[in-house]
Amino acid sequence: MNTRRIVVCGTGIVGLAAALGLTKAGGQVTLLGPDMPVPPVRDDEYCPRVYAISPASQQFLEGLGVWAMMDASRLTPVEAMEVYGDASGKVVLRAWQAALPILAWIVESSELERVLRQAVQVFGINRQADKFRELQGGAAVTESGKLLEADLLVGADGANSPVRAAAGISHESKAYSDTGLVVHLTAQYPHQNAALQWFTADGVLALLPMPDTAQGHQVSMVWSMPEAQAAQLQSMPEDERNTALELRLLEATGGRLGRLTVRSPLLGFPLFLEKSGMVAAGVALVGDAAHRVHPLAGQGLNLGLGDVEKLIDVVRDCEPYRGIGEPRVLNRYRRARAEAVMAMGLATDGLYRLFASQAAPVVLARNVGMRLVDKLPMLKRFLVSGASGG
Repeated sequence: MNTRRIVVCGTGIVGLAAALGLTKAGGQVTLLGPDMPVPPVRDDEYCPRVYAISPASQQFLEGLGVWAMMDASRLTPVEAMEVYGDASGKVVLRAWQAALPILAWIVESSELERVLRQAVQVFGINRQADKFRELQGGAAVTESGKLLEADLLVGADGANSPVRAAAGISHESKAYSDTGLVVHLTAQYPHQNAALQWFTADGVLALLPMPDTAQGHQVSMVWSMPEAQAAQLQSMPEDERNTALELRLLEATGGRLGRLTVRSPLLGFPLFLEKSGMVAAGVALVGDAAHRVHPLAGQGLNLGLGDVEKLIDVVRDCEPYRGIGEPRVLNRYRRARAEAVMAMGLATDGLYRLFASQAAPVVLARNVGMRLVDKLPMLKRFLVSGASGG
């Protein structure tokens, strides 16, 4: 059997999952990237970045042996999703409509990173706390000049991937001119394990259920807002900004959860639609290095974990007489991910553009369409299955 020397570049969630999964698949893995310690949090404090983990991703993480390691008190099941249009349109999706127990789990980034790092340590995976600099033959060269020989280099190094650039993999990027604003809120009314979403004139607003705390019911806000409006909010003094945001939230949500009170710092990040060629000789990209989609569906991390799962399958199933970095082998990975990545990009971009238009006929059509969808059980079952990764 050919030696399976694998260098995984990137120490975020996707990189850690790749290193762990490829090790379990028989690879001799080196994890390359600077240490990023997870700061400790108190019982009533939560990481500002949370993810909606689909059942498919949950099963993958369970297969890696890390799901059971997470603190169950910090996980929130999503049992329903309510989607509101910018007029009278509304769609309610419930897990039971597709015979599922839940639609997703809301999980903190820090909790996922914590358990993945523990697992990497338990498996004794070689760590190199350095940065990738360039490719040299069959080796990854670090900033300190160390050569790491690799049959396969996995780029899990984020949207500005140095691995992607060094390998000359094609890349397309389109800015949405929107900013994703995130903050945790205390809600007057319980969320009842429902994720809520509004398509408004100010962008796409989502409220994700979080564990209740001593302060009350908690939700996490993700508001994809035009850059100018987001910048105006971010530039305000904290007290003034919080008051303004709370008033806008009350108006946008129609009081669905009552008064919403800011309980954490407001953070923002620019939004892009990106795609790449995924592979080159000896190189495979996963996660944000390979693609990014609009966050309105909350599927970015799920796509990245799907990449890792499929790459593990391809490496595990590679014929003994082939190298895992051969183009023929890596093209299996690229083809296996092409449909899911393209479909999610088209779906999220299409929804964004549909609701960005304020033309009266479009506004009428999309809200009538939502009301129609809400009355069709078979279609709702299909949507629930798709949203859950089924």
